[in-house]
Amino acid sequence: MPRKTHADKPTGRNARGKNGTSETRTPRPKPKIDFTFDALDFKNVNLLKQFVTDQGRILPRKYTGLPSHYQRQLNRSIKRARQMLLMK
Repeated sequence: MPRKTHADKPTGRNARGKNGTSETRTPRPKPKIDFTFDALDFKNVNLLKQFVTDQGRILPRKYTGLPSHYQRQLNRSIKRARQMLLMK
């Protein structure tokens, strides 16, 4: 069997599919979290922990599925909870 070289691999635009994504990539379902937007407050730590990874990073809007207005409110609440030492 002949050995594959770098020249055998498609590169650039030819390496991707029609819509610009890799063919092997499968779409991930978005985790939907149901809550009332009134509960989005820095004191509600249990709710805020659902939007933070184990390393403490805030999940982006792409994964939370929130509208941009509420994503900004969520970021503000998480940062306030961190300053008040309610969250790490």
